[in-house]
Amino acid sequence: MNDFLDPKRTVAELKELRALTGDDDGAQRVAFTETWAKARKWMEGKMAELPVEAHKDAAGNSWFTLKGTSEKSLLIGGHIDSVPNGGWLDGCLNVVAGVEVMRRICSEYGGNPPVTVRVVDWADEEGARFGKSLFGSAAFSGNLDLDEARVLKDKDGISLPDAVAGYGIDFEKVKDAGIEAKNAAAYLELHIEQGPVLLDMDLPLGAVLGTFGVERHAITFRGQAAHSGSTPMNRRKDAFLAAARMAPEIYDITGRHGGVCTIGSCVTKPGIVTSVVAECRITLDQRHLDAESLAQMLGEAKSASERYAADGGVTVEWERLWQIEPVLFNPELIDFCDAAILETCGVSHRLPSGPLHDAAEVSRAGIPTVMLFVQSLHGISHNKIEDTREDHLELCVKALDCLASKTMEWILRDE
Repeated sequence: MNDFLDPKRTVAELKELRALTGDDDGAQRVAFTETWAKARKWMEGKMAELPVEAHKDAAGNSWFTLKGTSEKSLLIGGHIDSVPNGGWLDGCLNVVAGVEVMRRICSEYGGNPPVTVRVVDWADEEGARFGKSLFGSAAFSGNLDLDEARVLKDKDGISLPDAVAGYGIDFEKVKDAGIEAKNAAAYLELHIEQGPVLLDMDLPLGAVLGTFGVERHAITFRGQAAHSGSTPMNRRKDAFLAAARMAPEIYDITGRHGGVCTIGSCVTKPGIVTSVVAECRITLDQRHLDAESLAQMLGEAKSASERYAADGGVTVEWERLWQIEPVLFNPELIDFCDAAILETCGVSHRLPSGPLHDAAEVSRAGIPTVMLFVQSLHGISHNKIEDTREDHLELCVKALDCLASKTMEWILRDE
């Protein structure tokens, strides 16, 4: 381990942040709230001890810059915001670990590293208040749909533009954050896995290949309402039955292609026990790291729905709710990440990320990107029981630091 790095300090600071911004129900750092602002001020205080320049961009992302001999910059990022009643590590681990890596670089190079190093806290990764994830990083990448975001409101009817204005953000100018991409040569992000893969393999760390592509649809079967007592079974046009028969095949299709899927909701009309279901609307979320496999999953699911609709004498319609292509991380940085893990703990594993992360938007902006995962106990996040072993937390800080060193050398090779 580098003599200037203190991973135990990162663990202590994570606990400090938990005490400051959490309660008995979990983390409460929801973006664009007072608790989130308190967390950001806490981080600014940590960074104020270092010779870095701090500012917020047009989208409210917080940047901390240590200028180096080269203007080419290494970005280390994440998000300090959380979901309501969230876990103590989701998001904040990456920026708090980034602070420690910045400390090490400052100490080792006397405040003048060979490349510029920047830590970024992206604004509102979770989208917990307005339902729009990756706000700050999508503004940075230029992929934020302003027309869609402009009309979003929270549960109290406050609009997203009005809420961000309270934090000094002019909504109509948020895409000006893209200027921060100038000279960016690589982006690193550490995150808890949030799932059980590393846990089940009894491994502390993993190198992330990329983030899943997503196809999210509403599927509506339409049949005919009829009296549940007087209508024989062979005369019914039961929209729910068609959907129910289709569901197992949807999961079988997913299994054949090695992806994941979720039928997450089901709403029926007229929704009373004395009527055959006239309309059944389900939502389907399909994910895969390979674009062709994801397209095949979608195509086969549509064919299955049409077949079961015809068998049941009903109709079916598909409505796309949301879609994003798979994002594959930089192969060389994946290799560096794998090597950093091996040097840290002797064993590594490469895996995809099912959840989206700010790293996906940075990669979409054309910046070489990679993520590092640390094992999650229980395989759970977005829950107050989320946890990671402290020795694993220390290992992930060491691995992130090692990865940062390797990446800085890589950036310099292209000078």
